[in-house]
Amino acid sequence: MAHETLDPALINTSDGPVLIVAAAKQETERSSGRHQHCRGQLFGSMRGLLTIGVDEGVWVVPTTHAIWVPPHRVHWARSHGPFHGFAVYVAEPACAALPAAPCAIRMSGLLREATLRAAGWPLGPLDAPAERLAGVILDEIGTLPTDPLGLPLPRDIRLLRIAQALLADPADDRSLEQWAKWAAISDRSLSRRFVSETGFTFTVWRQRARLMRALEMLAEEVPVTGIALALGYSTPSTFIGLFRRTFGVTPALYRERFQGQPGPEVSIR
Repeated sequence: MAHETLDPALINTSDGPVLIVAAAKQETERSSGRHQHCRGQLFGSMRGLLTIGVDEGVWVVPTTHAIWVPPHRVHWARSHGPFHGFAVYVAEPACAALPAAPCAIRMSGLLREATLRAAGWPLGPLDAPAERLAGVILDEIGTLPTDPLGLPLPRDIRLLRIAQALLADPADDRSLEQWAKWAAISDRSLSRRFVSETGFTFTVWRQRARLMRALEMLAEEVPVTGIALALGYSTPSTFIGLFRRTFGVTPALYRERFQGQPGPEVSIR
């Protein structure tokens, strides 16, 4: 099995096999800072929760989805709580038929099982059966349904400062007017630009940021009441109600489901 601590030289060249699969299993959080490499990368998990970030946005990823990042795109990743997952590194020439932009794809049983099989390959040239299975994996990455970014980030530097501050502290309850003053932008411009650059109103975007952080905290075994208070909800019942309306289940049931396989589908509406 390819180890999760692969030699960086292996993923910074397209020489060698068309794809390399690294498997990871740990009981504690694992993270990687901003970096890039010349191979495309598919992140996925069999158990636990991942957060993946690129310049355009951030995803919180359960076992039902995987994230594709094309070659040479700066990205970062962090797991939350116990985690068992994989990364598929695809040689740059083979990425021409794959999505050109970072995206979330819905995991199929075929992709999951083929990837698990590929994780058992020794590093080195692929034999004929392995080449055929590699082709199946590439076909699945290229044809499975994609989902939009979980939390798009604005491009305007003033709005980006606000977004980054809210990601760092989702419980910050300053009003739109207070944030506009802090970022030296008019209320009207902040409101209009947030919609045009992210597709969401400022209020809805902040709500999504809080819910994404709630998913991470659930994976880290934080009690539901503690999550509600930490994220600035007036009462735990307010948080539970919003969570249920968004994900279709209570936070406690969600935690139970993503700790197993397959996890519940995450679709923040």
